[in-house]
Amino acid sequence: MLFFSGFGLKGEESLFDFWLEKNDFCVAGFSYGAIKAVEHCLNSKSRVDKLILLSPAFFNDKDSKYKRMQLLFYSKDKKAYTENFLQNIASGSNIDLTPYLNNTSKEQLEELLYYTWCKEKLQKIASRGTIIEVILGGKDKIIDAKNAKEFFEDVANVYYIKDANHILK
Repeated sequence: MLFFSGFGLKGEESLFDFWLEKNDFCVAGFSYGAIKAVEHCLNSKSRVDKLILLSPAFFNDKDSKYKRMQLLFYSKDKKAYTENFLQNIASGSNIDLTPYLNNTSKEQLEELLYYTWCKEKLQKIASRGTIIEVILGGKDKIIDAKNAKEFFEDVANVYYIKDANHILK
């Protein structure tokens, strides 16, 4: 399985063992990593039977002011922004994300915020025979999971866990 990590994280795939299929034909990504997973599938000639998007970083519903403010807060205090972000992804759980911390960059955050999720891209992946699964948490403090659910329902099997946060706990 090929796994793409979330913003500010590295090696966190064990947190999602329940949802992952560990075989050579599965690609998965968490949050920011979901963007990377989709782009990988679009540009790869390799066989992919399943694409799993765990709490995809879905900001299609946010305006440019919101996105600029996020980048401004990050630029002013990268450490505080990242700590707050990590607290929000694990909100309501006792998950210690410290072992998974990784460096971040403004460019990564910008890519995450400004990525445009496009149904046509997902349909292209699905037309190759790839099953797309999207897992969302109803108590997500990073994205609006209901808006994401509405977007992805037409092109993927969506699992909406009412009482889960961004890391699906």
